[in-house]
Amino acid sequence: MENHRKEEILSVQHLMYEYQSGKPVLQDVSISIGKGEKIAVMGSNGAGKSTFFLHLNGVLQAENGEIFFHGDKIGKKNLKQLHKHVGFVFQDADSQIIASSVQAEVAFGPMNLKLSREEIKDRVNQALDYMDLQEYKERPPHYLSGGEKKRVSIADIIAMKSEVVLFDEPTAALDPLSAEMLEEVLEKLHQEGKTLLVSTHDVDFAYRWAERVVIFHQGNIIADDNALSIFQQENILKQAHLKKPEMLTVYEILLQENLVQIESYPRQAKELTEVLLKNKEKR
Repeated sequence: MENHRKEEILSVQHLMYEYQSGKPVLQDVSISIGKGEKIAVMGSNGAGKSTFFLHLNGVLQAENGEIFFHGDKIGKKNLKQLHKHVGFVFQDADSQIIASSVQAEVAFGPMNLKLSREEIKDRVNQALDYMDLQEYKERPPHYLSGGEKKRVSIADIIAMKSEVVLFDEPTAALDPLSAEMLEEVLEKLHQEGKTLLVSTHDVDFAYRWAERVVIFHQGNIIADDNALSIFQQENILKQAHLKKPEMLTVYEILLQENLVQIESYPRQAKELTEVLLKNKEKR
């Protein structure tokens, strides 16, 4: 595993959790998360990813193990630190949306922080602008399209000004244009210094977007490294029921056939085009 040198914002030590059925969901999970990191969290259904996220934002409390936020151990007395600073965008936007209008929905979180009316208004307007939702602010969110609901659920978290944002399968059920919009939002949040963790089954998205990939399997973290290193480990991919990203597969074929000599491993089509042009110039 590569050495992550970014300032630590979240730390999990020996986290274990089981539901009432007695089946263990998390087993001795330990991880350090640096400020501003872009992390893809992957693994098959039931691997423990969502349960892990629910601990990170305080919905579930650690039964065994410890969670630290900015070096402070989280317990019952300061659990609100996670609620306040770690946002969670659920996979199903309908499970997150509760208000009768988009504006009221986005205002709900800041109101619970007991902010001034002016501060709440400013945060709501900023979030609506950020997600291009001003024209929808008076509309009932439950009548919006899937992509529009996703934008509302992200605006909820933006209005909270969370330092860390957790996305649970954010591209699920999105059309290609909405998925592209989401990636643009993720990049914008990253540029603003947010720490982003995205749970996903989409290996092409993870390879394209993430700096770091964490793989869960049966409640354990079985791999944690940069995206290229993770996706070159066939045994890890097989164990986690994942496949190699198409871009990586194509580039490895080009290398094997000696059609390129530059081992820079592009992650996006634009980068592949640049490599091919450089390779052409060298010939």
